[in-house]
Amino acid sequence: MSNLKAFLQLVWFAVKGKEQDYTTLSIRRSIVLLAIPMILEMLMESLFAVVDIFFVGKLGSEALATVGLTESVLMVIYALGMGVSIAATAMVARRFGEKNYREAGSITFQLMVTGGILALLTGGLATYFAADILALMGAAPEVVTTGVAFSRIIFAGSIVIILLFLINGAFRGAGQPHLAMRALWVANGANIILDPILIFGIGSMAGLGLEGAAWATTAGRSIGVLYQLYHLFNGRHLLKIARQNLVIQFSVMLKILKVSSGGMGQFLIDSASWIFLTRIIAEFGSNALAGYTVAFRIITFTLLPAWGLSSAAATLVGQNLGAHKARRAELAVWLTARYNVIFMLAITLIFILFGKYLSAIFTDNAEVIHIASEALGIITLGYIFFGLGMVMVQAFNGAGDTRTPALINIVVLWLFEIPLAYTLAILSGLGATGIFTAIALCHSLLALVSWWLFRQGKWKKVKV
Repeated sequence: MSNLKAFLQLVWFAVKGKEQDYTTLSIRRSIVLLAIPMILEMLMESLFAVVDIFFVGKLGSEALATVGLTESVLMVIYALGMGVSIAATAMVARRFGEKNYREAGSITFQLMVTGGILALLTGGLATYFAADILALMGAAPEVVTTGVAFSRIIFAGSIVIILLFLINGAFRGAGQPHLAMRALWVANGANIILDPILIFGIGSMAGLGLEGAAWATTAGRSIGVLYQLYHLFNGRHLLKIARQNLVIQFSVMLKILKVSSGGMGQFLIDSASWIFLTRIIAEFGSNALAGYTVAFRIITFTLLPAWGLSSAAATLVGQNLGAHKARRAELAVWLTARYNVIFMLAITLIFILFGKYLSAIFTDNAEVIHIASEALGIITLGYIFFGLGMVMVQAFNGAGDTRTPALINIVVLWLFEIPLAYTLAILSGLGATGIFTAIALCHSLLALVSWWLFRQGKWKKVKV
């Protein structure tokens, strides 16, 4: 009982938030203090998707298909945000391990400038070509007509998506995950309130339908970014942007691009893989695409918390390498991996037993429910390996070795997953089942390759 009380007290400390020296604190305590707010942060991030799909599902399968297609393309923009976020965590964590807090603030400002420029370029292009993108993804003409306004609003709001990601990455690198968590709480709270109001209306105010969902999500994320900026500029934390940091340093921006390019590559490769899979499944009709979209949202809801737990490894690796404690960094990775595998095993059992009921929350279409529950049952058979692979990848990223995971993604996802999915789904006639099987097999392979390369230890020698 006393152990449970001590653990709950530690969880409360993690949620409450307090700056710690993670190069000297016990590894188990460090993992809990970092992972709890990171898990809650990622739960909030995934809640965006679940809340949107819950309300949009009431508008029909065409609206669901629009969201699915838009989200698959938006993954490219997410990739940019996550790539710069990885650089933020690695570079800020390394400076914090060295106790060079002023340089950490300067790097954070350069990260914001770099991310902002990338967001304006990609978001602008996606907004302009929104209708063409939906058509290219295989959307039916009625889906393009219904969804182009939704897609344009989401794409135009890319800058807040990227800023939210990268600033939270800096907070995590600084060992301040509670600030990242709270930013997502604020953003999600606003989205939950605005979604039903803007979609369906309230009182005499008419709803905007599918467009309302886009405005609610964009407004919620914008409020979250304002919260982040307040904490970066108020000077109350070790990670802060002071007046002397507000100078653009092109050499630092180039270093950021170098470190983040591998991170962007990881997610762009992953995103492109999901886009190809979405394009293949679109061949089987709107119900298949809607079922895939529902399953993907539910899966995201569990993968993001696991990614949050894995992020504890990134911070611990970065800070301890900065403090020249490579052995301690490695021990932190193995312990985090153990916890993540246990979590993913529990989720696997839940999806196998209750996948049908979870899918029914988002739609009443029997065929869509069947496809979504089948996806949950098959894909999560590889979840234990997913849990291991996430930690290995985050360990590489925390060390600043973003190139290795990117190369693994190219080989496994492009050279194996896409051809296998096409072969099983189209050539072998398995349809959507073939795609779900390919995902489970290839992501398990990715995890095992990452584990083998991590054991080689080259990540310990990376300089950022």
